Amino acid sequence: EEGAPGRRGERGDEVPAERGPGAAFHMFVLMEDLLDKLKLLNYEEEALRRHNMRPLSRHYFALPTNPGEQFFMFCTLAAWLISKAGHPFEQPQEYDDPNAVISNVLSELRSF
Repeated sequence: EEGAPGRRGERGDEVPAERGPGAAFHMFVLMEDLLDKLKLLNYEEEALRRHNMRPLSRHYFALPTNPGEQFFMFCTLAAWLISKAGHPFEQPQEYDDPNAVISNVLSELRSF
């Protein structure tokens, strides 16, 4: 039935019944886990220092502060991770077309 509790995808304003009060903070937990994993891979020395970038904060991608800067940081990290996995990947430039950059990243990931 339409509007039945717990049904997904029928109305955009309904929250699924299985989401608890901590669901709003899940993104922060994911970001902290991501940062821990990047640190294990020595991203500060290998990725950020080469591009003269600042280290990420614990909630860098969890809060939309500067979408252009965050997108470029994401692309820089994605390119570095792809290269680290053994696939040569050209570092995107800050003013490259975002659709083309994402298309290239996705294409490279599909080839794995």
